[in-house]
Amino acid sequence: MRQRRPIQTSRERTRPSDEALAKRVTLPRALSKLGYCSRTQAERLILEGRVSVDGRKVTDVSAWVDLTSAKIRVDGTNVVAEAKIYLMLNKPRGLVTTRDDPEGRPTVYDCLTDFDVPHLSPVGRLDKASEGLLLFTNDTVFAQALLDPLTHVSKTYHVQVNRIMDSEMLAEMTYGLRNSMKAATARSAACWKRWILNAFVLCGLRSEIWHWVNCPRVRCAP
Repeated sequence: MRQRRPIQTSRERTRPSDEALAKRVTLPRALSKLGYCSRTQAERLILEGRVSVDGRKVTDVSAWVDLTSAKIRVDGTNVVAEAKIYLMLNKPRGLVTTRDDPEGRPTVYDCLTDFDVPHLSPVGRLDKASEGLLLFTNDTVFAQALLDPLTHVSKTYHVQVNRIMDSEMLAEMTYGLRNSMKAATARSAACWKRWILNAFVLCGLRSEIWHWVNCPRVRCAP
């Protein structure tokens, strides 16, 4: 006796595969994934009526598109995947990590004026008073992988503090110190250099460096 195959409904036969669903994203995310601009910038372009999909103007920022087949245009020009670009900047002190600062302060993009590389975004940020490695890329997948807490890509800082650090104080840093806003904790802390009145501490931080500025027990030296 032959075994009969189960009857599939039309809904089951037309259900898209998981792989196909993975290629469907919102229009702002599609423009970001293609390296054209950030999602915030994409939303602005869409609302201004400058984006079309498959020949039709789209003004809904929640619209979904298929990255594998949709023909996206901005101002009539086809949007294609940009070549992946990765830049390392040794950020100087005094610059804020943003593209446009409402207070008119110098930004990290002032260091990139000689590069004709549009649509680059910083991977994370460094505070105005901090200096050191800051990555820029148009590869949103790469950036997200570095920023995702599940990947555990830690940051290491050389922090100058206004006191000599002993073992008890270093232990407190890893346990957690609280300022007026929130707790600041270090994954690790070790004294790197010592002077008469202050020291450099090598820190692997779980929180941003500015959380340490107002800690009553430890203050960052100017």
